[in-house]
Amino acid sequence: MPTFELEIVTPEKTVYTGTVESFRAPGTTGGFGVLPRHHPMLASLTVGHFLVREPGEAPIRFSTSGGFVEVQRDRVTVLAETAIPADQIDVARAEAARDRAAERLKRRREEDVDVARAEAALARAINRLRAVSAE
Repeated sequence: MPTFELEIVTPEKTVYTGTVESFRAPGTTGGFGVLPRHHPMLASLTVGHFLVREPGEAPIRFSTSGGFVEVQRDRVTVLAETAIPADQIDVARAEAARDRAAERLKRRREEDVDVARAEAALARAINRLRAVSAE
């Protein structure tokens, strides 16, 4: 099967570089997939999961909190805010973050809570937990 090069980069480091058969991503206007020789495009990403399929291997799932993707005929470059392989997610930490964010949202009438920030933290934590449970 034809392949293409994929690179996933965050502000901290290059998270993934490899040759893949397909790539799925959570676009802001809907999820999309990329196969070899895909038409070039740019897309913005939202909270969700990347699904990377290497030739002959089980799919690799990444939790992401958004960013941008550039698709070229033989290369895909992802500039992600975060991209964590599901097998590297600390479940206890994600559960604690989910619980903290949910508690902040409960107290928003009693305290001065940044609701948008708490909702974003809750969405990221839930997304990480879903990435782990989907494996």
